[in-house]
Amino acid sequence: MPAILEHSLGLAPVTELKNIGDKFAEKLAKLGIQHIQDLLFHLPLRYQDRTRITPIGALHPNSDAVIEGEIRLADVVFGKRRSLAVRLQDGTGTVTLRFYHFTAAQKNNLKIGTRIRCYGEARRGKSGLEFYHPEYKFVDDLSAAPTEETLTPIYPSTEGLTQARWRQLMDQVIHHLKRGRAIDDLIPAELLTPFSLPDLRQALLYLHRPPAGADLFELEARQHPAQKRLIMEELLAHHLSLLKMRAEMQIDPAPKLPTANQLRDKLLSQLPFSPTGAQLKVESEIQTDLASGVPMLRLVQGDVGSGKTLVAALSALSALEQGFQVALMAPTEILAEQHFINFKTWFEPLGISLAWLAGKVKGKAREATLNAIANGEAKMVIGTHALFQKDVEFSNLGLAIIDEQHRFGVHQRLSLKEKGKGFSPHQLIMTATPIPRTLAMSAYADLDTSIIDELPPGRTPVNTVAIDQQRREQIMSRIQAACTDGKQAYWVCTLIEESESLEAQAAEVTAQELQTRLPDVKIGLVHGRLKPQEKADIMTAFKQGDIDLLVATTVIEVGVDVPNASLMIIENPERLGLSQLHQLRGRVGRGTAESHCVLLYQSPLGQQGKQRIQAMRDTTDGFKIAEIDLEIRGPGEVLGTRQTGLMQMRIADLQHDGYLLNDIKQWAHMCQQQAPSVVDPLVQRWLGENVRYGQV
Repeated sequence: MPAILEHSLGLAPVTELKNIGDKFAEKLAKLGIQHIQDLLFHLPLRYQDRTRITPIGALHPNSDAVIEGEIRLADVVFGKRRSLAVRLQDGTGTVTLRFYHFTAAQKNNLKIGTRIRCYGEARRGKSGLEFYHPEYKFVDDLSAAPTEETLTPIYPSTEGLTQARWRQLMDQVIHHLKRGRAIDDLIPAELLTPFSLPDLRQALLYLHRPPAGADLFELEARQHPAQKRLIMEELLAHHLSLLKMRAEMQIDPAPKLPTANQLRDKLLSQLPFSPTGAQLKVESEIQTDLASGVPMLRLVQGDVGSGKTLVAALSALSALEQGFQVALMAPTEILAEQHFINFKTWFEPLGISLAWLAGKVKGKAREATLNAIANGEAKMVIGTHALFQKDVEFSNLGLAIIDEQHRFGVHQRLSLKEKGKGFSPHQLIMTATPIPRTLAMSAYADLDTSIIDELPPGRTPVNTVAIDQQRREQIMSRIQAACTDGKQAYWVCTLIEESESLEAQAAEVTAQELQTRLPDVKIGLVHGRLKPQEKADIMTAFKQGDIDLLVATTVIEVGVDVPNASLMIIENPERLGLSQLHQLRGRVGRGTAESHCVLLYQSPLGQQGKQRIQAMRDTTDGFKIAEIDLEIRGPGEVLGTRQTGLMQMRIADLQHDGYLLNDIKQWAHMCQQQAPSVVDPLVQRWLGENVRYGQV
């Protein structure tokens, strides 16, 4: 008798089941399956109904069915491809079974007069309905050959593991589960009661072997209570993992930073504008966090041009006035440089010293910058991911500002925590890519959220049009007219391949073409392969009006602010995600002139391309665009690879199950307060080695 019966079903290793040797265990490990519990939560992708026999005369095209009957003909047919055609009859009709790959023994066994039972998909073929390579077995006595008692599950698999092997394996586990072996039901029963959900054992038994007559459509739509029971448990595990990370980030105290009234007043007095009500509201939320002594973990969302940078600057002054350092990180050098220029303009008149650090800062310049950061001489430090590196030591880091959080991994935020000395730095995370509500509640549940939901006065709505590449000549004329009129324009080149060198080549070719066609227009070129100083010089020239038309790759997606630029051409917009298109469009409409964005697409457009372009024409609201982007692309692509923990859910789906997140939030709070002992086992059960804060 297997050792599994000696102890709890769950954390026992899979090798305690019959017929699982080391090699088989290695294959299972590739799928993250090491314990019996992992097998139980390896749920079917879909189901086949083999519980009833369908008369051949009642078959419908493109439907799966079990049929049985007598072979009336079996011949090798020669055409474009050789095939074995078997005619099967049951008294209600006739159907063809067709095999393109077959052996002589197989042909000899499929003799006229033999009775067989088949399972497969009925499709229209040369001779009416046909089954291609169906599963079949010989039946001696039709009345004595029972059909399946449950729906047949189809499991996620890997090379070398057949569905038959999976079902044999699961049969063993289910046998022990039916005999009453323990599987820990970690969710308190009182949480399940209002939802009328089954307990864990019932849910698992049902989903691995749904009874005959189970509603296939309900299961495919993931609406059965057994599925909902596990969906809620998985969402809860992911939410708890983020709350665990938040707790880890807040173990150490943070410096108490009161509002920097003196520096704040000086900064605001030198600006040609006043903060909006939304900016002041978000600033107040941040200041409350900074003064608490608990490390701030706050996400600030704002649409393109809503003024997040000023909010970040006002927050930074609270740390700087108390003598602490502030680090601001951006995902690209061009954005980091833009921040450096802005903060230098604002902070140098206040007597605040700044430093800039990126991967391309080398040699003595890098050494001097590192020394200035380490001895506290540099108060405001701005850079790229280079700030995460081990050799970057701060004297007394009080606040870390992270721009475009989705470009960084959570582990990088954790590494920032280690940069504080004696204190855990406050963290302010900003994004100009509005996050759909369901993703904000799940991917960023470890963060408090603030939204700047008001644009500064004077921002001009951007008129968006879609034009086919065949009308490229008209676009040239439009650029010529705009530049002659003293306006400036962008021409953005996109490529399918994520390659800086290929993008750079495409941009160079486009710039040469435009210069030939528009000899009177001063054209500049910027892409990711230019040296930092070259990029900075070109951007400065564009900002000062020395360049009329800037040809660029998507490096200008964020951070570029040229109020006189009122026209943008985005070539092949169908290659980009909606949020990225919206970010690019946000580079125009920053002044008072009427602004336009031209989406220069290549026909014919695919379905997704049509949806994206229509959405861009319909709205300039970044939050609406984010929701549409989520519908079109799904959470995996919207979030990117950084949030991989979210994408590896086994049964939950944020697009379909997002409505449950409010309840999940309450469940998580109750578990932490009333049943803290279940938190770690729940997270381990569903995330295993991919615990979010260790993985992303």
